[in-house]
Amino acid sequence: MASKLPLGTCISIANTGLDAIKRAPIVEHDTGVKCLRIQDVSQSKEFKNWGFTEVTPVNFEKFQLKKGDILIARTGGSIGVNRYIFEDLPAVYNNGLIRIRVDTKRYYPKFVYYLLRTDSFKQHINAIAFSTAAQPNMKIRDFLRFEYLDLELDKQIYIASILSDLDSKIELNRQTNQTLENIAQAIFKSWFVDFEPTRAKIVAKQNGQDPEHAAMAAISGKTITDLDHLTPEQQSLKSTAALFPDTLTDSELGQIPNGWKCSEIGDEVTVAGGGTPSTKKEEFWDGGHINWTSPKDMSNLTDKILLETNKKITKAGLAKISSGLLPKNTVLMSSRAPVGYLAISKIPVAINQGYIAMKCEGTLTPEYVVQWTESVMGDIKQRASGTTFAEISKKNFKIIPVIVPEVELLSEFSEIVSDLYEKITEGVRETGSLTEIRDALLPKLLSGEMRLEG
Repeated sequence: MASKLPLGTCISIANTGLDAIKRAPIVEHDTGVKCLRIQDVSQSKEFKNWGFTEVTPVNFEKFQLKKGDILIARTGGSIGVNRYIFEDLPAVYNNGLIRIRVDTKRYYPKFVYYLLRTDSFKQHINAIAFSTAAQPNMKIRDFLRFEYLDLELDKQIYIASILSDLDSKIELNRQTNQTLENIAQAIFKSWFVDFEPTRAKIVAKQNGQDPEHAAMAAISGKTITDLDHLTPEQQSLKSTAALFPDTLTDSELGQIPNGWKCSEIGDEVTVAGGGTPSTKKEEFWDGGHINWTSPKDMSNLTDKILLETNKKITKAGLAKISSGLLPKNTVLMSSRAPVGYLAISKIPVAINQGYIAMKCEGTLTPEYVVQWTESVMGDIKQRASGTTFAEISKKNFKIIPVIVPEVELLSEFSEIVSDLYEKITEGVRETGSLTEIRDALLPKLLSGEMRLEG
């Protein structure tokens, strides 16, 4: 039977990174070198979204991230979160992280990475980092005392491959959903921000061309010649193009398509806040079955879809929240710490005081509202204020200007984009199921409780 060994026995290198202020500061300009920080790991940020840094050639050589490296947060609220590096990167890491490199002669790096995602590792972190210090902090020597089941290299590789296959499918779902979200954003921007179909009609009229063909080209991204070869299914472009005005008119927001109007978001949707039932009263929480959300639920969303919440409340708890149970398809935005998490709730849900909720009971649809909110997020954040943390009040939010297109075009947009969000929702559900399977397999495979033959 395999014995247990401390993690330090399989590590060839373990060290913290560069000083975040002096040796690896984040800079605004492109230096060609990026720096991985705790927030990048905890928020699962893609490499393209890491900050640039300036480092000396010596420090770059010593602290460059390479294939097989494993990074672990060593301090703060995200202590213990980790990330696996799949390829050599033009990047370093700062001193909020520990990097380990595995002795690959006897151990498989991806296997070790999965060891650091188990509940037993989290328990180890809690024991060494939260016992005495006010600020959670993990020393390398204590971290490396974590014990694991010593398995032969071929078994390590096989176990890691099973878990990696599940992670690969989860990542594919994430990428697919991001593509669908990008399509929704692009359509919204083209139709309702840049007014491309309307502008195309205006130019066509000026040039003596067919305005509707020009709008069809703007909507589809095709050339006028391509439009002569549309399939029957694509002929609906013509009816969509007909919904766009062919003139612009002046408004307080500048020129907008004729027939559309300027309004305030508070006049178009029902804006609501939330609350937190007293956590000291068991009758508000124990045995609760009603979904209740705080922005923490949104912090881990990779898609603008809320399907589940971390906590439930009872009917007695719900009665303590003035906004009550919000209906499915309510648009949620975190209003503080930080401002700007966004999602369409696909479940009836109660919210805490960290949200602004938008019930779409009038002309504007959830799909339009969530995309509009994203498009004006810069304005929303500028309207936030506060000394401890930035927060936007319902009063300041309600007066933000919004363009209201004609009903028929809104319906067309929502029909198209709701299909995209339905696919995103299906992807989120599948990812949830795959995550449950992976997380159930993880401890059983790594502890030897489940034995699989390769």
